Amino acid sequence: MDFFENFLNILLWSLWFFIWISFIFLIIRFVFDVFRDEKLSVFGKILWTLALVLLPILGALIYIFARGRGMAERDVEAAKSMRSAQVEYTKGLMTEAGSAGEIKAAKELLDAGAITPEEFETLKAKALG
Repeated sequence: MDFFENFLNILLWSLWFFIWISFIFLIIRFVFDVFRDEKLSVFGKILWTLALVLLPILGALIYIFARGRGMAERDVEAAKSMRSAQVEYTKGLMTEAGSAGEIKAAKELLDAGAITPEEFETLKAKALG
């Protein structure tokens, strides 16, 4: 019976430790969101930060109800922005690979004698431009 009680105590302390660490991360997340909001004034940022640091449980509950929707909207906008940046970066990579592929194909045609050096230069300029 003693082993079982010790095991339950370990599980209970592990649960509380997990809840405590999760809550700390949640407060940090809220503070980062306060400073990410461009519409919030400096005074508002100071007040929200003080509320979240000095009264963490009450401040977190009020923050969720008062600014939760805006936080979600900022997250969606950040995700869209990151996605569009990734798409643009990938398009840039594809264009570079496409240009190199076109030049390689033109070089093969030149080596095979299918086109003249002037045509090769024209195709190369078109691929690079």
